Amino acid sequence: MRDYDLFTPEAIADPTGYLRRISEQSPLARLPQLDAYLLTRYSDVKDALRDRRMDSANMARVLNHLTPAEQQELAPVRRAVEMWMGHTVPADHVRFQQLLKRYFTPAMVDRLRPRVREFTHELLDAVASKGGMDVVADLAYPLPANVIAELLGMPVSDREQLQAWSRDILPVFGNGDVQQLRHAQRSMLEMHDYLRIIAADRRRTPREDVLSTFMAAEAEGIVTEDEAVANCVLLLFAGHETTANLIANGLVLLFSNPGELARLRESPDLMPLAVEEMLRCDGPAGVIGRVTTEAVSLHGRTVPAGSHIYLALMAANRDPEVFEDPDVFDISRSRTRHFAFGMGTYYCLGAALARMETDECLRILLGRCPDLRPAYDTPDWQPTPPFGHRLGSLPVTF
Repeated sequence: MRDYDLFTPEAIADPTGYLRRISEQSPLARLPQLDAYLLTRYSDVKDALRDRRMDSANMARVLNHLTPAEQQELAPVRRAVEMWMGHTVPADHVRFQQLLKRYFTPAMVDRLRPRVREFTHELLDAVASKGGMDVVADLAYPLPANVIAELLGMPVSDREQLQAWSRDILPVFGNGDVQQLRHAQRSMLEMHDYLRIIAADRRRTPREDVLSTFMAAEAEGIVTEDEAVANCVLLLFAGHETTANLIANGLVLLFSNPGELARLRESPDLMPLAVEEMLRCDGPAGVIGRVTTEAVSLHGRTVPAGSHIYLALMAANRDPEVFEDPDVFDISRSRTRHFAFGMGTYYCLGAALARMETDECLRILLGRCPDLRPAYDTPDWQPTPPFGHRLGSLPVTF
């Protein structure tokens, strides 16, 4: 087992290559700066995702590195995060998951498909006369924001506010500094207050939205209002930021592989497979965290109970032992079991929705803009350590 530094220029500039080197050199790596271990190989990540001795890591642990005064100041963030599905105790995670499965059904995805098409056309109509746009600002971010707003029952007039809240709470999901976390907390509490007003209305007049599902469950004694509101904030980010990144990152992959872009234009029915390849090559979740509930043996080492382990999904999804030519973007690649949405108990509830949004968005974009082309020399990647990145902008012309 070797130690690795995730914050070197090499690791930040080329996380895929850096992870490949780690995988080749040390199947179980140590990350001293994060006081954690790292697994990169497909088989190890698969086993870890199935291992009941490894619980989802609570994002509130980032607060443990702050001073006592700062932790006290940011206590509302901790309380909210500790109620989030996937970041609470396993029993509560299962309780929330089973509840939300009432809403996140194939019928819900089919019901939203016409609205996704409508939203996409509206966003493209707004930029059609300009001959170009920033895909991130003008399409990839507002589209899932509109969809999540629809799920939460927010009026159209408030949807720009939702995008602002989503951007503000991003540091909670990364390594934000104290000032960023303060700003995130302020926006999170603003959203809590906003959602409580909608929740009160849904108690009186239920609709076909997530908050109505939560309020019905509250009446059954399954959840509290605090839990409902906190998890709606999680859904805001999980359904907005990740889908936006998938759409934008997927378009960069197409631009970087013009032969595949041409194939997709000629055969739009390949879009579902293309989305799967986008998820495999550059999915929205690069790494996820786990915490051992008891001692675990990994590659001849005993990892103590209470240890943090990062699972590098992006490395597993490019494991040459599993995927032929793993660094080749191939939109006709037969369906393979990638880990972009996790696996097992913690599999993403919104996976089908994210796939549908990306499929419809890119299908319409390529259909309406036959001469769509990049207007940048190199993509505007912004690092989000450890191992992550997101596009700050994506200028195109058409």
